[in-house]
Amino acid sequence: MNVSFKLRGARDVFEQSIAEQIWRQKYRYVSFGRIVDETVDDTWLRVARGLAAAEPEANRSARAREFYQAMADFQLLPGGRILSGCGTTRDVTLFNTFVMRTIPDSIDGIMETLKDAARTMKMGGGLGFDFSTIRPAGTPVSGLDCPAAGPLAVMDIADAICAMIVTGMGRGAMMATLSCDHPDIETFVSAKSDPSRLRNFNVSVLVTDRFMEAVAEDAPWDLTWAGETRRTISARALWNQIMTQTYEAAEPGVLFIDRINAANPLCYAEQVAATNSCAEQPLPPYGACPLASINLARLVEQPFERDAQLDLGALQSLTATAVRMLDNVIDVSRFPVPAQMWEAQNKRRIGIGITGLANALIMLGIRYGSDAALAKLELWLSTLQNVAYRTSARLAAERGAFPAYQAALHQNQPAIQRLEPKTRSEVAAFGLRNGVLTTIPPTGTTSMFAGNVSSGIEPVFSASFTRRITRPDGSKSLEEVQDYAAWAFHQRFGQDAPLPPAFVTVADLAPEDHIRTQATAQRWIDSGISKTVNCPEDIVFDDFASIYLLAYQQGCKGCTTYRPNAITGSVLSA
Repeated sequence: MNVSFKLRGARDVFEQSIAEQIWRQKYRYVSFGRIVDETVDDTWLRVARGLAAAEPEANRSARAREFYQAMADFQLLPGGRILSGCGTTRDVTLFNTFVMRTIPDSIDGIMETLKDAARTMKMGGGLGFDFSTIRPAGTPVSGLDCPAAGPLAVMDIADAICAMIVTGMGRGAMMATLSCDHPDIETFVSAKSDPSRLRNFNVSVLVTDRFMEAVAEDAPWDLTWAGETRRTISARALWNQIMTQTYEAAEPGVLFIDRINAANPLCYAEQVAATNSCAEQPLPPYGACPLASINLARLVEQPFERDAQLDLGALQSLTATAVRMLDNVIDVSRFPVPAQMWEAQNKRRIGIGITGLANALIMLGIRYGSDAALAKLELWLSTLQNVAYRTSARLAAERGAFPAYQAALHQNQPAIQRLEPKTRSEVAAFGLRNGVLTTIPPTGTTSMFAGNVSSGIEPVFSASFTRRITRPDGSKSLEEVQDYAAWAFHQRFGQDAPLPPAFVTVADLAPEDHIRTQATAQRWIDSGISKTVNCPEDIVFDDFASIYLLAYQQGCKGCTTYRPNAITGSVLSA
């Protein structure tokens, strides 16, 4: 395949050394000391060719060119596992996100699950577990005449395994969930108050609609196991414990599990009880999903000018390409566990999202969280959602619908009913290639690779911040990293030019700005959204707790906050 090695856009992005550092450390292919990817262009070409291998031979060159052109200007950013592993000989998976099987309440079942988890982590997958199926601590163990250790003990084992597997590979990525009616829920909620415990886990409580009603009514709440009530507590007291712990330690998060299952387009074929490590992918047992994000910041024409606009045609074209690319990932990827491959191929779940939202809004002169910003977000995501579904329908006509597809049940789902009539008619005519199509992942590292664009749908953290950089020779240095929109503005108008009024950061925003943005996006996203509501350290506790109620009332599938605290400190410093 003859593709020009001129990289449109690499020069400006790589003027920020953080982008090149990320490429060298994370995505450049180096095999046993031999540099394979001499340039970033080589990385794009490697990935494009690797994904095109799933196409019929006669189409591979054209499809590889299409994939390359989408990626080469940092407009379409595949997930990190795809960038680093596709087209290589490495024994890795191209999927970022997994959820382990329902854990059997037995020694053999627990250890088999942890063995599968170790395989998954070894191949590069982040994963989630639901520990609600593990009997409470103190419950008699039949035949052993001793009390059970409970789900927290199993979490400690998983945490230790993760620490062992990822040594030298960076921090592990796991999610632990527990149902709000499990007898050990109070211990689970407070588990991470110990700053040395469960450092490889994020933790979230599975909150039901019935529990939220009990909180509102200040009603009693039964903690049950095996159909029996073990204890009865105050629902509001448990809710306040969750809020207090989150206020003090930034965890646990809250997942509105009934809403997650009701809104899942595949609810007729599966039950969800856990998410991946960053919560953007609620997944069934053995579930997996490949990811890619469209970089809105690179689609703005005439940025910072009065006639600035986002190129909707480019958004539509990139979405169509992303659907085909991720559908191909399912067929070219390795899988740590055979059941994960079966689940992925049976439902062909993919996750297309966006990144650079805050930067795109700044370039258009629109304040994050404003009514105008929400209107743009709704336009862009509804466009993405409809194009994704039309493309998946056309892929179904070409390749066949996903095996678990049941037309009448699927087309009756709320996600389908919200689509445009033209889209629904194509789905009715051809079916769908993919059971779930859209999500919004955090994109932290890939966004830095794209020049430090704002991550996912998050606001800008700061116009610049200091980050520790590892140089090619192994030495360390502290370097200033600029936000992409701030950098682009100063490139255009000079370093001394004051940033425009639309340039707001997390310090300028109220929690309601975050929740309104998340709720607006969720209407057009099949899966979940990785989103953190940043709060000032001095926020009043009652105001903090009201954020979670607002998230529930506005239709979010979950809520995660971050307030600087003594246990976790501050993640970044401006």
